[in-house]
This record gives sequence, C-alpha cells and structure tokens, in this order.
Amino acid sequence: MCPICPPDKLAELADIARRLTAPGKGILAADESPSTAGKRLVEIKVDNTDENRRAYRELLFSADPVLAESISGVILYDETTHQKDKQGTPFLKLLTDRKIIPGIKVDKGVVPLAGTINECTTTGLDGLRERCDEYKSRGIHFAKWRCVLKISKYTPSYLAMLENANVLARYASICQQAGLVPIVEPEVLPDGTHDLLMSQRVTEEVLSFVYKALADHHVYLEGTLLKPNMVTPGQSYKGGKVSPQDVAIATVQALGRTVPPAVTGVVFLSGGQGEESATVHLNEINKVNLRRPWALTFSYGRTLQASVLAAWKGRQENVQEAQGELLKRAKANGQAALGKYMGGTAGAAGNQDLFVANHAY
Repeated sequence: MCPICPPDKLAELADIARRLTAPGKGILAADESPSTAGKRLVEIKVDNTDENRRAYRELLFSADPVLAESISGVILYDETTHQKDKQGTPFLKLLTDRKIIPGIKVDKGVVPLAGTINECTTTGLDGLRERCDEYKSRGIHFAKWRCVLKISKYTPSYLAMLENANVLARYASICQQAGLVPIVEPEVLPDGTHDLLMSQRVTEEVLSFVYKALADHHVYLEGTLLKPNMVTPGQSYKGGKVSPQDVAIATVQALGRTVPPAVTGVVFLSGGQGEESATVHLNEINKVNLRRPWALTFSYGRTLQASVLAAWKGRQENVQEAQGELLKRAKANGQAALGKYMGGTAGAAGNQDLFVANHAY
C-alpha cells in the first residue's frame, strides 16, 4: 500500500470508495470536454456555447434529490467545477447538498505512443499533484484517468500495455497522496471484428499489466475503483448474436482472473452500447453464478444522458421531462447493479446506437 499515506488517509480513501459503490448506486460520467459536449449539443441542434453547456449541466445536477438513491458520484470536467446554477449556487455545492460525491477527470487526453502501430497513451502527469491538491481543497473526492487499448492483428502491443499500465499506476499513486480515490480506466475499445473470446483474452492481459503496475507503485487497492470495458465482441463482429448471459460470464471470468479481491469496486464503462443494452448486461453480470468479491456497478456517460439530451433539445420547457429521463435511467441502472432490473424502461434513446469509432473525449 501507499508507503507515505498515513492510516487516517487510507481509511478515508477506503470509505469514499465504499460510498461510491454502495449497493444499488453508480456514477454519472459528466466529464465531457467542451468539444465533446459540443458534439452532443450539435446532435440536438443546440449551439456549443458556454451558457448552453452550463444550462445542460444544471439540468443534470438540479434533478430531484431522489437521484442520489441511484447516483453516488458525478465525474466532472474542470470547466464544470467552476460553474454555478441560475441562483448562483456552485455546482459542487449543488451535488454535495444532494449527498452526491463530486469527482474530476484529471487526464489531458490521449496522444500517439511512439514505436507502435497507431497506439496511444494518455498525457497529464505533469502538475498532477498540484491539481489534485487543489481539487481536494474544493471538496472533490475522487478522480478518473482513461487509457485506451485497441484490438487488431498486431495490437495491443506489449509496449502499449506496459506504458498505459504504468501511467495509470503513477496517476493512482499521486491521487491517493492528495486524498482522491483514483478510478483506474484501462479501456479496451470495442472497435474491430474480434469475437468474444478474443475480447476476453485481451481484457485479461491488459488488466494483468495494470494490477502488476499498481502493485509496483504501492497503490492502496482498497482505496481504488476499476473502470473497465465489459467483455463484448467487436462492433463489426459478424459471427452471430452473443447473449447478455455470455457477456456476463466472459466479463466476470476476466475480472476473477486478474482483479484482486481487495479492490473495492468495479464501475463499468458502457463502451458505446445502447442505453438498454448496457443496463441489461450490467444486470446479468450481477446475476451470474460466479464469485464476485467486488461491487459491480456503473460509471456511464452517454448511456445515462442520451435520452436526457433527446428530451431536452435545448428548451427550458423540456427541462422537467429531461430530468425525468435521467431519474428513470439512473434508477434502472441502480436496479441492474443489484441484479434486479426487470427491463421495459428504455428512454427516448433506448435503441439508439451510441458507438463512436476510436472514441476520444
């Protein structure tokens, strides 16, 4: 464990991680950069302005406080941490008053990894400790850093897996020293024609590299969360339909072979799945008859927001309806985190394809 963190700081980290993965709760990922947020707004014919981004965030964070029954934390982008609602209440306070834990995306995005075939690593370690200290002082208690791996004939390479694992470990160690719970996100992209078995094999290999690096860097596992991809076939796979039960078995097997039981929780990314598909898969993961020593829940972005945006359309008169979509999707995924989702609550974008090739944000 972290050799320079005092016992009280370790206890605080473990407590935050447990609260983020409390039964029936998960995380709303609202950490899109201004450019990515702009793409979402353009889809509903809304201009990408500071005010429109602020208004949309206010819609999310001012929803009925019952949202906290399903949402334990929200990942923010730096811009959003400085914004306020129309009454002048900072968004950070708005969330904290609802007993929702504010978090922050701290990486600076993907960059090419020299010596590889179109692979990448993630930048942002310079100045990270100072940024983490500032965020902690402002009431932010967890962080997220995303690395990206790609499945192809020659990838992911040994170099890409090693480099990204070490970057994630360095980030995690720095976060814990500042009192932030690190969400470790090694995303294996769904792009490609690979089958379920290949996806599982690569996911296991990537996670093995990550947990070796976390151990080498003395990261306190009880004060961390993992944000992995679910094990699914590639988006262009032509070998036939794979059932949610097959996805669940492959995913939990991959975790069981690589993720230490000391890790507090696993908060899955949706990886471009549609809203209903991501919820059904999470539900089956929590029902599968395999050993599951960690909390298995969600950290969804578009999968929680697509129907919200479709209902809102940038119009003030639609805010209440859009907030209703958020509450509905949050509740459905909270039920799925308990293995109790019964289906039938797809929203305005329930069947929409949310896949984005080579996804970056």
